[in-house]
Amino acid sequence: MLLSFMLIALIAFGGLALTYLFARGEPLLWRLAAGIVIGTAVFGTVNFIIALFFGLNPLTVLVSIIVSLSPLFLMLKKDFHGRFRFDRHRAKEKLQGKSFSKISSFFYYVFFALLFLFFFERTMFVTAQGVFTGGSQNLGDLPFHLGAIFSFTDGNNFPPQNPSYAGARFSYPFIADFVTASFVKLGIDAKDAMIAQNVSWAFSLLVILERFCFRLLNDRLAARIAPALLFFSGGLGFLWFFGDYWQQGKSFFEFIWQLPKDYTISGDFRWGNSLVTLFLTQRSLLLGMPLTLIVLSKLWKLFAAENTEKYQEEINMDRQDRKIFSTFRFPLSFFIVGLIAGMLPLIHLHSLAVLFIVTAFLFLLQPKKWREWTAFGIGVSILAVPQLLWSMSGSATEAARFFEWRFGWDSGETSFVWFWFKNTGIFIPMIVAGVYLVLSHRRLKDDESLDTENNISESSRHSITLTHFYLAFVFLFLISNIAKLAPWEWDNIKILIYWFVGSIPFVALALASMWRKSTPVKIAAACCFVILIFSGALDVWRTVSGQIRTKVFDADAVTIGEMIKKRTPPGALFLNAPTYNSAVVLSGRQSLMRYPGHLGSHGIDYSARENDVKSIYSGGAAADQILRKYGIQYVLISPEERNTLRANEEFFKKYPVIFETGLYKVYKIQN
Repeated sequence: MLLSFMLIALIAFGGLALTYLFARGEPLLWRLAAGIVIGTAVFGTVNFIIALFFGLNPLTVLVSIIVSLSPLFLMLKKDFHGRFRFDRHRAKEKLQGKSFSKISSFFYYVFFALLFLFFFERTMFVTAQGVFTGGSQNLGDLPFHLGAIFSFTDGNNFPPQNPSYAGARFSYPFIADFVTASFVKLGIDAKDAMIAQNVSWAFSLLVILERFCFRLLNDRLAARIAPALLFFSGGLGFLWFFGDYWQQGKSFFEFIWQLPKDYTISGDFRWGNSLVTLFLTQRSLLLGMPLTLIVLSKLWKLFAAENTEKYQEEINMDRQDRKIFSTFRFPLSFFIVGLIAGMLPLIHLHSLAVLFIVTAFLFLLQPKKWREWTAFGIGVSILAVPQLLWSMSGSATEAARFFEWRFGWDSGETSFVWFWFKNTGIFIPMIVAGVYLVLSHRRLKDDESLDTENNISESSRHSITLTHFYLAFVFLFLISNIAKLAPWEWDNIKILIYWFVGSIPFVALALASMWRKSTPVKIAAACCFVILIFSGALDVWRTVSGQIRTKVFDADAVTIGEMIKKRTPPGALFLNAPTYNSAVVLSGRQSLMRYPGHLGSHGIDYSARENDVKSIYSGGAAADQILRKYGIQYVLISPEERNTLRANEEFFKKYPVIFETGLYKVYKIQN
């Protein structure tokens, strides 16, 4: 795992250098966090393009690392090197001394770093009994990611076909898994690579979210509160927790070490804790969200600057940079940020959709800054459009399945108001309180000053701008509650989570404002904070403490997967039961069809192919014809095929068994 962290740190230097092209006044810690995710995105994108022509191998990985480090040449420029030295000196000063503020900051980051390490260690672990996961929602997602990773490392999957649906373009955003595969090609274990990357991306998200909130609020306490609201998000599940505790005879400490279920995602709850339901299971979001927040921070600075000195500083920055890069005739910093956003289609497409909506709102509210918006749009288009066109060509995804009018998201028969209150607790009321504080601050300033409409105070203008900025996130909430934006309704959460993140600054501001008042109000603030994070903390604790141990692949599946790797060609096509944890996943080979849940959520109509799979395993008269139709080369028969498909093994006896172990057999159909 140490080698993984070293590679991430190396890649981060290139990304860190790039931040000097578009961000002024940011601390070195933010630049390092941004460098990790930007460097990863650049490395993954560059390596993928190279691999399309030369395959994935140690040489292409090393070349891509070198390319991703090329922005370091910026440091040869006196201006950039001077900025870096200043940031380094400022960071060094912050580490000196032993004030309460510095010590608390140190333990704040150490706490989250250790939390992420212990949490993501539960993503996957291997024992003599097989492959396990410690995430309650990771049973289906872990095999999906492993299938993608091994398809690149062992299946020579270039240009990428969908490992779960052979013959179709792999349109799912796969760069996060491709980066893991690149590390594996350098001899790093897939488990260690995933853990190191997840921890690094999560810590980067922590730092970037904190800075994003500080930029919006100019309140350090609120900014420090914000990450906890995201990583321990939850609703009123803690009330169910106390109900379960009172109904059993164990002591509190015995019960807390043997929690019977999650308290943010279950039959009663659909929102889920962000770490448990999103960042552990959807690695693409874990990389995509910090990148998106970097872009949003830049757009906020443009939107909030108006015709003030801050806006003039941005213009001056671009003028200075154009002297260095004279070929650019429009604002360079916004163009660079556009390029960062343009990498999102193959990283996390929903994040790009969110940026599109937010940018449209901001542009409509402030169209006079058209030069900056144009530069940003050009940067996005240069990278995003080719990726979108490439991923759509040959894809089995049906776009029509991604939209349908439907009210209430995943509330079912539950009252809309009760559903959201139960799932998010006092989060929405605290948003209202935070927005009220922002607006009341504006009224207070207007009442106490003699400012006219033409001379409105900067603080009042900031309040107005902040509420206008939030309108785009309100729209995200509304559209996600009146329409189904994905084939699987719950996937609306990929948009809703950005409403949640955009709302966090207001909730954090309300808590921070309460904390600064009298002792009774301080106590109320502490209680509100506990209510907001209690349920999520329970679910995170259940994962971190190792209470979940779910077998994904048994030992024979691991063994047969290794045999397939060694004894079949990389591009071989397999027939297996349509399940998430087929042993074929571990080999990196293509499957005619895997888990219908994944295929359906990606908008793929798999019904005809599913019927063909059943016909083959039944050994009917048409079985041989269907085998030839798809060009299937190998057939797996394991307990899954026997139990769910009633596999007719008499039919397959005419084909040779090329290897077997335990209850697993692989038949060779054709060369």
